[in-house]
Amino acid sequence: MIQHLIVLPVVLPLVAGILLLYQRQGLVHYKRAVSVIATLLLLLVSIALVRQAASGEITYYALGDWQPPFGVVLVLDRLSALMVLLTSLLAVGAVVFACGGDDEKGSNFHGLFQWQLLGINGAFLTGDLFNLFVFFEVLLLASYALLLHGGGKARIQASVHYVVLNLAGSSLFLIAVGILYGATGTLNMADMGYKLASLPAEREGLVTAGALMLLVVFGLKAAILPLYFWLPRAYAAAPAPVAALFAIMTKVGIYAILRVYSLIFGEQAGRLVALEQPWVWWLALATLAAAGVGVMAARDLRLLVAYLVLISVGTLLAIIKATGAFIVAAIAALITSKLVLGHVSKMLMLSTVLIVGFGGMTILLRDPFYVQVKPTVLYAFFGVVLLIGWLKGKAFLQWLLEAAFEGLSQEGWLKLSRNWGFFFLFLAVLNEALRMSLSFESWLWAKLWVFMGLSLAFTFTQIPMLLRHGLDPERNEGLPDEEPPTGA
Repeated sequence: MIQHLIVLPVVLPLVAGILLLYQRQGLVHYKRAVSVIATLLLLLVSIALVRQAASGEITYYALGDWQPPFGVVLVLDRLSALMVLLTSLLAVGAVVFACGGDDEKGSNFHGLFQWQLLGINGAFLTGDLFNLFVFFEVLLLASYALLLHGGGKARIQASVHYVVLNLAGSSLFLIAVGILYGATGTLNMADMGYKLASLPAEREGLVTAGALMLLVVFGLKAAILPLYFWLPRAYAAAPAPVAALFAIMTKVGIYAILRVYSLIFGEQAGRLVALEQPWVWWLALATLAAAGVGVMAARDLRLLVAYLVLISVGTLLAIIKATGAFIVAAIAALITSKLVLGHVSKMLMLSTVLIVGFGGMTILLRDPFYVQVKPTVLYAFFGVVLLIGWLKGKAFLQWLLEAAFEGLSQEGWLKLSRNWGFFFLFLAVLNEALRMSLSFESWLWAKLWVFMGLSLAFTFTQIPMLLRHGLDPERNEGLPDEEPPTGA
């Protein structure tokens, strides 16, 4: 049974989706029960996969027992296992939240939700370039319908841009796959990387074209500047549980960049090694700067959260390249905010000081210990400051976030500061526990993916409390008439 564990993140949501879509009308409690149980089982399977991959051994599963490179394979390593776990954690929170009533605002919510999980998990686990395209299409088809869940003018308008751009990206993806297959004669990513070592010189131009086309496709999925303009309105228009799962979709694009360009265009690729490097680092910096300005200029809570998702995209891509990227991007965002908006918010100023200070220490000292301890110090600092303010009846988050939560009462601000204060202290303790028990490499991936998932999940748990204390996210249909300036 253990050898078949790797295929369960694909099979579970597939079967659950079929059961839920077969009975399309009525039976609300049945659909909720099936969806929640399937998602919880997926979480348990994900935990087992993380434990299986913890040793560092890479395992593959040949579907139909057709051995690679001829058959379709699923590949499990630490990164893919962590991404499946992160998806499962977000899915549990999202589906439970949806059972509060959001799932009844449209039809087939739970079935489509499970099929989107199928596409996301398949994209993380596949070792075949064409099947990466197939899983992309599965998750996108489900997301098209989920974005329209509940209807409304804002969602229809956002869906038009979202669908058209992603259909164009899918067409480009298929063309790129065809080019690479024609040049190498294989679709298995590991085998393709092996064949690039002996690629004839006359085919290098063709492979380069296919590789750069894939970078455009993955950049669109990841929402990298200048391909991110579809994201703010689409994510802001989506229902809350759908938006929570959508947040992981951009990480599918980032994962695809990491997986494809490290596996296919790695050291064995000769003159084609690391084709993406001249592009990704600078685009990540530009995405960070533009999204930072978007956060400061957002006039609506949902747009604010959408731009925060973009910041996470730029951050993840930049951290892969260098700590210095954070420093450059932070300073660029601060300067752009001053030039475009005429002022610099307290939150942006504080973030820049912390990034430049701690990032500079990391570069100068070059000691992994300081890299690992830095998050503990930051989390503990913010946690203590917020809790001291709460005990004294002062909501420091209100001072930092300014008008981002318009309408929120003073009691709501105090509760928000208290909750985040305790959460930051929890993250500080968790970071220390992971630092002392994991290798630096394992800690780094946990810091990137697990902490991000926990933070997103915790953020969404605060929404009901904010709504009870005066926050009105539906103001002006949840979207401004015009996009806020991006500085791009």
